Amino acid sequence: MEKDQKQPYVVSSKSRVAVAINAASKTGEWIKSKVGDHRQLNIKTSSQDLVTEVDKGAEQMIRKLVQTYCPGDEFLGEESAGIGAEASANAVDAVKDAEYVWIVDPIDGTTNFVHGFPYFCVSIAVAHKGEVIVGVIYDPTHDELFVAEKGKGAYVHGNLMKSADHATLNESLVATGFPPSTSVELKTKALTDILPKVRGVRNVGSAALHLAYVAAGRIDAYWEIGLNAWDLAAGALLVAESGGTVTDVANNPYDITVRNIVASNGHIHNELIQQLHNSGLNA
Repeated sequence: MEKDQKQPYVVSSKSRVAVAINAASKTGEWIKSKVGDHRQLNIKTSSQDLVTEVDKGAEQMIRKLVQTYCPGDEFLGEESAGIGAEASANAVDAVKDAEYVWIVDPIDGTTNFVHGFPYFCVSIAVAHKGEVIVGVIYDPTHDELFVAEKGKGAYVHGNLMKSADHATLNESLVATGFPPSTSVELKTKALTDILPKVRGVRNVGSAALHLAYVAAGRIDAYWEIGLNAWDLAAGALLVAESGGTVTDVANNPYDITVRNIVASNGHIHNELIQQLHNSGLNA
């Protein structure tokens, strides 16, 4: 039966996706109430890599809900995984073969949250033996809930999403980001090279929202290097379930170990990959 775009999305109240929706919604509303009211700001790897007590509290809220409803599942959260690329990779490696693992970024876009810039979200994914099967992203500022289940499509406001249909880079709106863990030279060369070849480039400062926007057809593609599983897992499933394509920059299929992401509507994927390779992003 073909999915009806007007048919509301309904989930079982006892499913993992229902737990993820509940956790993202409750935590997101609490985070929204804390905008402009965080009391502690700490630096992780650099002045661009921030964490607040709200990030930590949000992760604890999600962890407690998961432990209550899915007590045997593993949990991989940004604020408990350790600092730096090596710690992140080790944390992913420790759980990648688990029966079920929750992959959580309690606030994706912490810098935006700290500055009151209204683009941050809660990102929650569930992987089964390394394959992402649930992805939920909640943007509390705009009250937008993005939900995907493996094989069941991707939805926003309960309505089926479909990635955009632009067929070439020069008619596409694309997005990227600038994580502190990657070199300025690599980031700026790729951006400088692609600017004259696309309709426009955007950066809202949240990997999860960029991926949700690819899934919703609001942008045609997104690339970024030096990210972590919790930045990408939920959004990658949204893109795949909306008909888009998600790979690493070498054009290998996405899995939860990927740190360098390219997500697109599918039509422009190979053209974008080639452009990034021409700019030196190829591994």
